[in-house]
Amino acid sequence: MAFSSKFVEIEPARKDIDALCGPAVLEFGTDWCGYCQDAGPMVRQAFASHPQVVHIKVEDGRGRPLGRSFGVKLWPTLIFLTDGCEVARLIRPESVQAILQAMKKIDCP
Repeated sequence: MAFSSKFVEIEPARKDIDALCGPAVLEFGTDWCGYCQDAGPMVRQAFASHPQVVHIKVEDGRGRPLGRSFGVKLWPTLIFLTDGCEVARLIRPESVQAILQAMKKIDCP
């Protein structure tokens, strides 16, 4: 699984995220969020050179426990994980380069 274009409405459990093996990125946001829409093409472009990184887009909002467990307050928030552990975080990324810099921390360039 590489880039995902759709937010999952049924979020994974935190224990499942913590159990992930290898590099992964959680992207918290919503379809109607303007910042999320603006970041979409940048995220897609960054994932084009990292197809082996798991990308999970999680629809976030009130009462959503996964986002709260990661302390998400603004959208989009990208959390870069290695073996289920947070290595880097980007909030409202402004460039492909910023995403690629964070990606380098979890995956080979």
